[in-house]
Amino acid sequence: MKGTNLGEFEELILLIIGVLHQNAYGAAIMEELHHQTGRNPSVGAVHSSLNRLMEKGFIRSKYGESTEKRRGRRKVYYSLTAAGESALIKTREMRNGLFSLIPSLSK
Repeated sequence: MKGTNLGEFEELILLIIGVLHQNAYGAAIMEELHHQTGRNPSVGAVHSSLNRLMEKGFIRSKYGESTEKRRGRRKVYYSLTAAGESALIKTREMRNGLFSLIPSLSK
């Protein structure tokens, strides 16, 4: 397993996978990321992040059924692992703790 530090984009991808829950596949992740953040990442950037997150043990993947609409190709669905959920919780706690230390933002 790779290091467990999360980059900002990886954190967003993890959060989007959590939001989409059972419907987290490549195109849906990109669409929801755009909807939530206004970003338009490349397919390559999203897939690179997904691969890094799998190497870190934060997500898992499984294949869905093939469809005629997709010419027999199967979607790859992603879900959070316990380690991924824990990484998000730790990141949220760290950010909240730091925000609370900024006098003008802690009110």
